[in-house]
Amino acid sequence: MSTTEGAQVLSSAAGYGLVLGIGFVFAIVMMGLSTLQNRYTSYKIGTSEEFNTASRSVEPGLIASGIVSAWTSAATMLQSSTVTYEYGICGGYYHAAGATLQIFLMAVLAVRVKIIAPNCHTYLEIIQARYGKRTHMVFVAFALVTNMVTSSMLLLGGSAVVNAFTGINIYAANFLIPIGVVIYVILGGLRATFLCDYSHTLILMIIIFYFYFHTYTKAELIGGLDGMYNLLREAGMKRPVADNADGSYLTMKSNYGLVFMMIQMFTGMGSVMLDQGYWQRAIASKPETTVRAYLLGGIAWFAIPITFSTIMGLAAVALADNPTFVFPGGLTAAQTDAGLAAPAGVITLLGKNGAIAMLILLLMAVTSAASSEMIATSSILTFDIYQIHLDPDASPDVLIRISHIMVGIWAIIMSCIACLWNGIGVSLNWLFLFCGTLYTAAVGPVVLSVLWRKQSRIAALSGAIGGLCAGLTCWIAVAITHYGSLTIASTENMYPNLAGSMGSCCSGVLISIAVTLVRPDNDFDWTATKQINTRRGISAGDSHAINDISFASQKVDKDKECQIEQKEPATPIVETDQRIAEVREDTNKLEKLFRTAIWASLILSFVIIIVSGSSYWL
Repeated sequence: MSTTEGAQVLSSAAGYGLVLGIGFVFAIVMMGLSTLQNRYTSYKIGTSEEFNTASRSVEPGLIASGIVSAWTSAATMLQSSTVTYEYGICGGYYHAAGATLQIFLMAVLAVRVKIIAPNCHTYLEIIQARYGKRTHMVFVAFALVTNMVTSSMLLLGGSAVVNAFTGINIYAANFLIPIGVVIYVILGGLRATFLCDYSHTLILMIIIFYFYFHTYTKAELIGGLDGMYNLLREAGMKRPVADNADGSYLTMKSNYGLVFMMIQMFTGMGSVMLDQGYWQRAIASKPETTVRAYLLGGIAWFAIPITFSTIMGLAAVALADNPTFVFPGGLTAAQTDAGLAAPAGVITLLGKNGAIAMLILLLMAVTSAASSEMIATSSILTFDIYQIHLDPDASPDVLIRISHIMVGIWAIIMSCIACLWNGIGVSLNWLFLFCGTLYTAAVGPVVLSVLWRKQSRIAALSGAIGGLCAGLTCWIAVAITHYGSLTIASTENMYPNLAGSMGSCCSGVLISIAVTLVRPDNDFDWTATKQINTRRGISAGDSHAINDISFASQKVDKDKECQIEQKEPATPIVETDQRIAEVREDTNKLEKLFRTAIWASLILSFVIIIVSGSSYWL
């Protein structure tokens, strides 16, 4: 029997209309906004600087909404409901807690980039400036793998739900969903993705509120909050949850739930800190508001998986034994792995209208996150592969053309990879759990490259490669030892993935630190990173000064060559004592923001983890 049999409530024509229509509507909107921007503002989309960094002038509200939108993928909505269906009310909380602290910690790195590399386009340019081209290519590989897995997971989850609701071919959905996104990203660049992120997030929140109030105030099958409580108690008696206290769906004491949170923590480190999309938002933001944007984004995102999972994830649990449930007797293991817990709850409670709302919600999540992945990967392919390794003297016109081409190429690649996962039988759940083992080894070396000037090239390389080997070894060893074989089924279990993600991430950090302590780079002083993308012939201190003054006075514009020029001809600004004083004052502001980011991120992360840990023992 098909995993989606019984879930189709819409026609194929409606499915194709929604998939193509939503993308093209936003493409038309972006066309209009881009025209207005070119006509009435100084930010011209035809320049590579505006296309890839939004001229580094985006306000904190748009940055925060962009972070929420990028982190609210199909995996967020579907996987949070899946773990809630499996482990109860704790699942959604552990999902949110395990994936929020990375955004808080990213606030530290975001302001740090403004200090050490104010003119970079990607975080990989910092790697190249510190360690050279060979090391740079290793980390480019990690970054592209991260974006590849993240991008394909978006389509894997989105196409599965579209196929379940409408019956359209799942391979066709993988290729059709990105079409509209490609158009509006090329038309509007990074600033367009921020505007779309804002509108997508607004629509997504409206639909979540619709689901919430209908489920807990109108749905007769649920009977309000009291009814949900009673249904979950009954479900725990009939189908007790393994390793939950008393087998209950209402407890926070869940061994598997806690293990999932730890996997989520380590996997999320890689998914955020190796994804150029999150660095790109830091690069695009105003320096003085970077920290605020990331902290607001993390707090705002925290509520989304908790709220959505406690609606549809719990509804699927509560109604699994109800005769009207779309999958009689509850979801099978294959249906659960495909992320169909939330769709099952939606169809059972709201029928056709719910299916339409759910499709719109998921397409909002998929397309907004996909736009972030496209332009982030385009920046890597353009600046870190084409410009650094193929054509260092590429003109601005060439760079913008390459950026456009790379957006289209990446859309095709992510669709092909999603089809590959479908073809070989890899589920969203398997990929979600495994990806931490695959790329989190590079997290430690990347973070230390930005924070620790003494980290050496050999330390960064050995940490990334050694951590990957350690993670894969742990993953394979635990799967064989505990489950007797190395198969998709055995490697989908919690403990191999916990061992793999922890082994990969922790080994990467420890190896990098150990090698650096033995062979530190005592000569590095951030001069090379401050010179990234500055004019030839200008000293590192001068180029940094020019950038800092642009932050303070907002009197600097970026020309087509991504170079810093004064709007009016004048004596070089760094020659005056007054301007030098301004530079020092602005540098001090950034240093204070950096310290604020450290304390704020640590306190917020501490609260989330301690609350999670203490609730486990209740």
